[in-house]
This record gives sequence, C-alpha cells and structure tokens, in this order.
Amino acid sequence: MKNANDKERFIELRAENRSYADIADILKVSKPTLIAWGKELHRDIGNARTLRMDELFEKYAVAKAKRIEVFGTHLNAILAELGTRNLANIATSSLLTLALKYGEFMKDELEPLNLQGEDLPFDMSSISAVPDKWPV
Repeated sequence: MKNANDKERFIELRAENRSYADIADILKVSKPTLIAWGKELHRDIGNARTLRMDELFEKYAVAKAKRIEVFGTHLNAILAELGTRNLANIATSSLLTLALKYGEFMKDELEPLNLQGEDLPFDMSSISAVPDKWPV
C-alpha cells in the first residue's frame, strides 16, 4: 500500500514540476525508481498537470473578474464626482486623469465575446464591451 501512496504523491509532485531530486528527498525513494515511475506514469502525470493548469486558469479568471469589478466601481465613482465639478479646477484635471487611467485598466481587462453556435447571424468577436472613449 505504501508503494501505491508513494506513486500517487509522486504524480502530484511531478505535476507541480518538482525535480526527481526533490521528490527523492520527500518520498525517500531512489532517483532510478522515480525515473522508472515517471516512464510508467507519464500519462497520469500529464493528466495531473492539465488539471492543475485548469485550476490555475479558473483561479486567474476569478481574480480577473474581481479586478474588473473593482475598476468598474472606482470608475463609476470617479465619473460621478467628475460630473459635479468644473473642468477648470486643477483637482478636476487630476480626477479626469485618474478616470482615463481606470478606463484604460478596464480596456486591458477586455475579453472578446466568443459565442459558439450555428445560429449566430454574425461574428460576435467584433463587438467591444468597452467603448473607445469614456464619457466625462
């Protein structure tokens, strides 16, 4: 049973791109044995790496959605405040610069729509969810 548990742990560690030397220290298994396991379990290691990458992409997407939400909230507040100010005011000028920077942050987060299906009448990738100019 220990061998099976060691192999499972080996797959996890190789999926994390750990070296054979590191894994040998952790599992207390010789490098030649680990190399043999690597050949034997290469498909399982590949699948574990794919699942690990999928988890990282999912985590990144959540982080990106949160950034967009924060940028959008700040941009709305800046634009609302900017709407109450006289544009000749120096502080307003600074606020306008900030609004433009946040608008650029939002544009950097843009991902084109990639809808799939046979019934779509046109290519959705040409539609932008963020305008070229932000209202001020």
